[in-house]
Amino acid sequence: LHKDAGLVTQVFDEQHMQALSGHAAIGHTRYSTAGSATADHAQPFRIETVHGPLALAHNGNLVNAAALRNELLARGVPLTTRSDSEVMTVMLAGAPGADWMDRLAWCMPHWEGAYSLVILTLEGVYAARDPWGLRPLTIGQLPGGGYAVASETGALETVGCEAIREVQPGEIVALHREALIVRQALPPARPLALCTFEHVYFSRPDSQWDGRNVYEVRVRLGAVLARTCAVDADLVVPVPDSSIPAAIGYARASGLPLEMALVKNRYIGRTFIQPAQEMRERGVEMKFNPLGSVLRGKRVVLIDDSIVRGTTSRRLVRLLRQAGAAEVHFRVTCPPVIAPCFMGVDMPTRDELIAANQSVE
Repeated sequence: LHKDAGLVTQVFDEQHMQALSGHAAIGHTRYSTAGSATADHAQPFRIETVHGPLALAHNGNLVNAAALRNELLARGVPLTTRSDSEVMTVMLAGAPGADWMDRLAWCMPHWEGAYSLVILTLEGVYAARDPWGLRPLTIGQLPGGGYAVASETGALETVGCEAIREVQPGEIVALHREALIVRQALPPARPLALCTFEHVYFSRPDSQWDGRNVYEVRVRLGAVLARTCAVDADLVVPVPDSSIPAAIGYARASGLPLEMALVKNRYIGRTFIQPAQEMRERGVEMKFNPLGSVLRGKRVVLIDDSIVRGTTSRRLVRLLRQAGAAEVHFRVTCPPVIAPCFMGVDMPTRDELIAANQSVE
């Protein structure tokens, strides 16, 4: 096992890769919603069990993690972090069952919330998804035989996989070289609760989810925005990168020219997923540089994917006005975020949500 804080290319250099040999592996890049953004909370979590080693990586958030954690501690089970993913790993290690699929099926009714899981054991790799289907999880077939599973189809395509099926809500899938073994551990919830933020912001535009291409969904959202929130303007400017497809859709539907008048610093991460508000605010001004020669004297429609805390939008409007824009009309593809999310998006309180406390106007 090797994990650390940093970019994948920084954490896994050639020396580390040479030491990690084997025919099966799991990995994880972390966006912290529970526990601090430190190497201690990096995934996968790995422990030794009576059934052999167990490693688990998790996308999502358990809403009953605190209660489960207290139950484990009351039984004398040691825990070293505040991570809900560690709770899941320890619960799975002690679960009854003849094999890991049985043990997963025993645990899943006890886990409340969002989870897309990959699990590595001596028996192989397993994938599981909560009955609401909140987070994506897709299986692909490797060109040389065998299977891979990932949160995004774009990641599968990077390693030459052909995406063949999603892990369905409530399912467990065992990935063997010759075949997939599927078990419906829990009935799918009705209705399902697929997170809209995946299509709006999180997912890569080249990914497919729920039968839809993310890029095409964002283009259509931009076109709808142009029809429902039209304004007299001179040009359309996206907030790069996640808003570019929506801006393309808006420009096509409105007939306005599209200009890439905000230049993004590629060495600054996504500001929404920074763990602290102060870091988010500093990040916006470091991340974007407006092109005054394009903006000067123009009426600008600025397209963004969402407004959550208002951190980015306030500063972007100020940046464009300082660069000489005559007017800035802010248009957003996501409906107002008026309530917290406890299912894997870092917006835990109403107080930090600008739309929960102010009207759209």
